[in-house]
Amino acid sequence: MVKMFILNNLFRFSPVVTAFCVVVLFSVSACAQTTEHLRNEAFLKEEKNIERSTVLLNNEGKLIPLKSLQNLTIASVNIGSAFSSEFDSILNKYTLVRRFESSAYNYDMLSFNELNDDLKFYNTIIIQVTDQSLNDPRTIPLLLDLQLNKQIIVSLSGDVQSLKLLNFLKAPLIWSEKKSDESSNFAAQLIFGGVAAMAKLKQDISANYTSGSGFESIVNRLKYTVPEEVGINSAALRGIDEIAAEAIRSKAAPGAVVMVVLDGKVIYNKAFGTRTYTDSTPTRINDIYDLASVTKTSATTMAVMRLFEQEKLKLDTNVGAYIPKARSTNKTEISVREVMLHQAGFIPYIPFYRNLIESDFRRDSTAAFPTKVADNYFIRKGYFAKVMWPQMLNSTLANRGKYVYSDLSMYFMKEMVERQSGKPMENYVMDQFYKPLGMTRAGFNPRLRFSKDEIIPTEDDQAFRKTLLEGYVHDQGAAMVGGVSGHAGLFSSTNDLAILYQMLLNRGSYGGTEYFKPGTVDMFTAKQSDVSRRGLGFDRWDPESTKGYPSRLASPQTFGHTGYTGTCVWVDPKYNLVYIFLSNRVNPGVSTKLIELNIRGRIQDVIYEAIGN
Repeated sequence: MVKMFILNNLFRFSPVVTAFCVVVLFSVSACAQTTEHLRNEAFLKEEKNIERSTVLLNNEGKLIPLKSLQNLTIASVNIGSAFSSEFDSILNKYTLVRRFESSAYNYDMLSFNELNDDLKFYNTIIIQVTDQSLNDPRTIPLLLDLQLNKQIIVSLSGDVQSLKLLNFLKAPLIWSEKKSDESSNFAAQLIFGGVAAMAKLKQDISANYTSGSGFESIVNRLKYTVPEEVGINSAALRGIDEIAAEAIRSKAAPGAVVMVVLDGKVIYNKAFGTRTYTDSTPTRINDIYDLASVTKTSATTMAVMRLFEQEKLKLDTNVGAYIPKARSTNKTEISVREVMLHQAGFIPYIPFYRNLIESDFRRDSTAAFPTKVADNYFIRKGYFAKVMWPQMLNSTLANRGKYVYSDLSMYFMKEMVERQSGKPMENYVMDQFYKPLGMTRAGFNPRLRFSKDEIIPTEDDQAFRKTLLEGYVHDQGAAMVGGVSGHAGLFSSTNDLAILYQMLLNRGSYGGTEYFKPGTVDMFTAKQSDVSRRGLGFDRWDPESTKGYPSRLASPQTFGHTGYTGTCVWVDPKYNLVYIFLSNRVNPGVSTKLIELNIRGRIQDVIYEAIGN
């Protein structure tokens, strides 16, 4: 986001800072940290100047910021801007936006008809133009044509007088005099509500664009910025880098991605290490990770909350009312509330894969073996219904009313969600939450949508599937039901999780849409058990932890979840904080070093210390 600004402005500070560091005998590290802080301060100053001069016009219909994204197919068209990469990079943090470059159509010298034709499947077109490219005789006809049958947004940079050429425009228009990465960044965030418009035109330009023209907008989505914006010196977060480096050096995990969101602003998002110990490809901040048990809160509990609000699923109704096959078992009288609190008396788990015999699987897919568990591994049709599900239904109960963490609980909740919603759970959460929120990488079975190089490998599973798991869920039971389960199977990037959990931190609202009533979020995330720290589906702060769980500095309001693969998401309403850590600690095999070194908790401690300072 700010890289180009930093590179372009490094010369402003490096000589001064270097001299200063020499005088006071700072270390090279301290010099770098001081320089980064000054760069960030300069970035914020520049951004403030852009905010004061960027004008939003033609927004009578309040199209900006864009609201529900579920039914939008968005294209970004660059006509002449040298800063479109930054613009499109920011747009894609909010939702999926397909990029088009007018320069690719230079062979069509008389019109942009070819470009126009390529936009036919998009209902929302964001066009980045400059004062110079408006003088291209092909540009205005394209805008006129698109305006007739598309929802368009125009972002113009350059001489204010060029607004005269857009006097015909009815669609929202963002004008900034500056041509830079910073102005492109601001305009892109403005479109989605990461920042707000406040400026007015200072002179009469045309009949439609007169002095004082300009609409104000609101902030209703994440902003991507630097720590200094929320009063944190970037050097104070250096401890995150050091602890992450320690984790990789100690082989607690090959790589990791960390994100920090404070006050609705993404102030830290870095990738560390490599994909695996044998693949030296560096990790990236948009890599997709197996979330393991973070699935419980990011998918299953979300679905339960929605069905609860619709009164389709009641917490004090018994399991037998929702699952007919449970009525003849010892599970029938257990309440949904007990299941969500892990107090139903279920055994912790069943190692289903150990019971497989040779006739249960094949290396090639056939009609009789359709369920894909991994590359070249398929389980016979109906195995869940005929083998796994009866084992769970007829499993023993013990310690009902006591807290026993059990994966079986979320197998049962998935069955209830699907019965009460009438949809497969993976489709239900995608349609109800992920798509409208703009989450583009979260979902089950990511190999159906993404290439392997976008997904971080987990275990080299030699006990069960005899292969490196790349985009197939690590949990064996979830794999055996086709990759979709209530307790595991969800994959995501940090950015998508930040969107989802910021919505929860907002008590159910995001991007101008209410996904849950505030009271629903409050109830599910609060302590709901007399015998454990748990909320409904959510894990919480533990007052009895000797080391402090999830962090020694977390407030009692903190809720979230961890995942077996080396993941966690924690929300602390007291500090308006979302903290996300994703790793593949199970690669190439399961390691406990991430836990022993308390990597996740110590990083969270650094964040709180930075806030306190």
